[in-house]
Amino acid sequence: VQLVESGGGLVQAGGSLRLSCAASESIFSFNAMGWYRQAPGKLRELVADITSDGVTTYSGSVKGRFTISRDNAKNTVYLQMNSLKPEDTAIYYCKSRRAGLGYWGQGTQVTVSS
Repeated sequence: VQLVESGGGLVQAGGSLRLSCAASESIFSFNAMGWYRQAPGKLRELVADITSDGVTTYSGSVKGRFTISRDNAKNTVYLQMNSLKPEDTAIYYCKSRRAGLGYWGQGTQVTVSS
């Protein structure tokens, strides 16, 4: 399984970015897909998750600002990030889960300037 993230970059506080995670196979085969992030010196944390049934979960710090979605036809999961804050600065990783196994992408850097 290969996951390729894209869409990261540098943005000013209050701005928006949309991250994409393209999978090498049908995302129908995954129980869930999610976005995680890791800031320097911090542990990797869950940002948002979406199940194969479309049920979404968000961390409290992004709820109301970020939206996770999936396009099954394109085998892609998105993370729309609005009202970005400097504390959102991190490497963002895509993860898929299937049968108890997890698969990670290589990550994409998001930097929010104040």
